[in-house]
Amino acid sequence: MRTHTCGELGTQHIGQTVTLCGWVDSYRDHGGGIFIDLRDRYGVTQIVFGPECGEDTQKLARSLRSEFVISVTGEVADRPEGMVNPKLATGAIEVRPTKLQLLNKSVTPPFQPGSKEVPTEDLRLKYRYLDLRRGEMQNAMELRHRITLGMRKYCDEHGFLDIETPMLGRSTPEGARDYLVPSRIHHGSFYALPQSPQLYKQILMIAGYDRYVQVARCFRDEDLRADRQPEFTQLDLEMSFVDDDDVMGLIDGLAARLAKELLGLELTLPLPRMTYDEAMERFGHDAPDLRFGMEIVDLTDLAREAEFRVFRATADGGGRVRGLNAKGAASKYSRKGIDELTNFVVQDFGAKGLAWFKVEEGGKLASPIAKNFEEALLARIAERMEAEPGDLLLFVADEYEVTCKALYGLRRRFGHELKLYDPQAKHFSWVVEFPMFARDEETGGWAAMHHPFTAPRPQDIELLTTDPGACRAQAYDLVINGLEAGGGTIRIHDPGVQQQVFNLLGITAEQARERFGFLLDALAFGAPPHGGIALGLDRWVMLFGNLDNIRDCIAFPKTQRATDLMTEAPGRVDLKQLRELGIEIRGERPR
Repeated sequence: MRTHTCGELGTQHIGQTVTLCGWVDSYRDHGGGIFIDLRDRYGVTQIVFGPECGEDTQKLARSLRSEFVISVTGEVADRPEGMVNPKLATGAIEVRPTKLQLLNKSVTPPFQPGSKEVPTEDLRLKYRYLDLRRGEMQNAMELRHRITLGMRKYCDEHGFLDIETPMLGRSTPEGARDYLVPSRIHHGSFYALPQSPQLYKQILMIAGYDRYVQVARCFRDEDLRADRQPEFTQLDLEMSFVDDDDVMGLIDGLAARLAKELLGLELTLPLPRMTYDEAMERFGHDAPDLRFGMEIVDLTDLAREAEFRVFRATADGGGRVRGLNAKGAASKYSRKGIDELTNFVVQDFGAKGLAWFKVEEGGKLASPIAKNFEEALLARIAERMEAEPGDLLLFVADEYEVTCKALYGLRRRFGHELKLYDPQAKHFSWVVEFPMFARDEETGGWAAMHHPFTAPRPQDIELLTTDPGACRAQAYDLVINGLEAGGGTIRIHDPGVQQQVFNLLGITAEQARERFGFLLDALAFGAPPHGGIALGLDRWVMLFGNLDNIRDCIAFPKTQRATDLMTEAPGRVDLKQLRELGIEIRGERPR
């Protein structure tokens, strides 16, 4: 129906007769002529209905309104002097039509897709088909396509086979709640939507497909936030006869290629790595934002010498005293501002409080608590913190985990408020050697830090028996700008080691057989060493596109209450459907 799109016409087309189709982006009637900006996903072209196009065509043009769908045939002409729009790719030309066809009308939209004003998120999600017409959303969808295509091409070049795994499988809990699907044929039995293709891809390795990849849909029934959805997409891959260096090296190359092709950014390889323990000590988090410094400094040893009771009692009681130096920030935070920071760490992270000093001229540390410190000790604290006049020093004295959370939160806040990094910058790094286990707060027993199929480091296998808390995993997370962009592990391929891990997790042999029997059976038939990684495609698009919310890079996302405002899902179903599934809902009767 069209010869060109609304984004490709230029001065080289002047004099040609063209046909364009699209939506009316804006309408202006200047008496002698009617000006229409015609929009499709490729761009905008100005259409000018002058007297020469005929009275009937002008009359039809005057009836056009925002979001009407039209077809226009006419001659490409250069714009009059002084009317060129350099902001548009088509800004040097206009189309003077000889034919106008109205393809469809539109009711008055609740917001204008071509407007610079962004509607509220609820309105955008309710009328997602209009929101997806906005240039920002179309750019995000195109970026998503380019990243996905780039990932597929790279994996194909490296010998991976794209293999689909089932959507309807067995419930094998992996940390989050499963989405369950009742069986009509087997009443009382349920399928589970995959939290990941984890077990299937391990079985593919056992089956001899030594390089598997899939752009996989995953489902987790968990609490949502700006960068989390109940259904999401990941680039899922698995490799046989590899160690963690092999997997990370492969992803290094992928990251470098996509960064160069899509961002014009040259990455230095190999990407930097730090251990989990180092990340927690230096930044308080296992996915640190390395676009800026401001590392955590430990002062527990000095705290034992202080007369300040909070510091000394914490240090003597086995806790930690750690701090941050907000360089040059003393004048930017008044007492009221510091009180807000204190409330922030107390309310959001459970800290008991926040101690602080401002560094005055001459290097003196000033604070209401300064009288509790000898001058010599204050000088040593200043030296440890690399303090300079104008700096703001902040300290949390608490259990180690609390100091990590509170100082990590403060560091992120300072990074944003003090503009310590270029928001357009990208920093890629790895965090490796995660703990195998963490304590389950409810039971006091061990829980898998990643998943129960993660292999320990070879040198740590004996620790499974003697000191599980010290055991480190062959696990690795890719971090971009302080967000986990992917995570993977080398898997356990020895059935004996797998049962050791199950035992530590409180999974008996009978329970393991019930939940994972098919995997245990497969491991007994010559399983190769193998490992892999899953990259969060949605998060990559969010990071590469400098978007603040993961919902802005998913065509049809859910809200933070896991609802679809456009289709009004989830919804009630007929009683007949429930009877067929053998399900009875107690309480409110379904419609």
